[in-house]
Amino acid sequence: MPIWLQAGLWGTFAGGALVIGAALAWNLRIPRLVVASVMAFGSGVLISALAFDLVDEAESTGGLTPTVIGFLGGAVVYVLANVALARRGARHRKRSEDQQPSEADQQGSGAAIAVGALLDGIPESIVLGLSLLGGKGVGVPVLVAIFISNLPEGLSSAAGMKRSGRSATYVFGVWGGIALASGIAGLLGCLLLQDAGSASIAAITAVAAGAILAMIADTMIPEAFERTHIYTGLIATIGFMVSFAIERAG
Repeated sequence: MPIWLQAGLWGTFAGGALVIGAALAWNLRIPRLVVASVMAFGSGVLISALAFDLVDEAESTGGLTPTVIGFLGGAVVYVLANVALARRGARHRKRSEDQQPSEADQQGSGAAIAVGALLDGIPESIVLGLSLLGGKGVGVPVLVAIFISNLPEGLSSAAGMKRSGRSATYVFGVWGGIALASGIAGLLGCLLLQDAGSASIAAITAVAAGAILAMIADTMIPEAFERTHIYTGLIATIGFMVSFAIERAG
């Protein structure tokens, strides 16, 4: 199977966790403390993957300068896009309570939430695609980190969408579309960059990593802290060490 097709399938698989989370939220009453705890755990898992599998790998293959520039650039681009979407109603897109506006509250908020969710998922999928370029298969720690973090993202956000009056068609259309877009992003990331130099791949990996870290701090941790409060740090630390152990065991 071509590597670019593998990248597309893995990206779709990781994005599919969003749909699973949304389905759980739509059909079950899962305690919000549980959702927030899994969100905190997923934040720690992602941070560990960033530190040991993305930024470290980018620096070792492409050098410090492209890594620093790419990492900061990715964070800046994400924050600017997030600010623009927040003004259109997507600020609380991962919240499970009553913070998300309905379409009646803010016209166009549904589209903004959908675009915001897409913004959160694309960098992760690109990273998955790039992880295949070394010829050693998909980066398992990164894949596990993205899947684990996507599950509570889909669960929490879908719960908030339901509470704000969004329809099942909208909710599952958003997450199904993002799962598909995640696969396409992984495929393109691998296909378009398979002949790129190490410095270019390092810089793009760092850009995605910076965007992911900004996303964690801006959207995942606030939702987790709202329910887990002072235990957020402990739960995130556990997630970090689980991911670190998977990375070292692999």
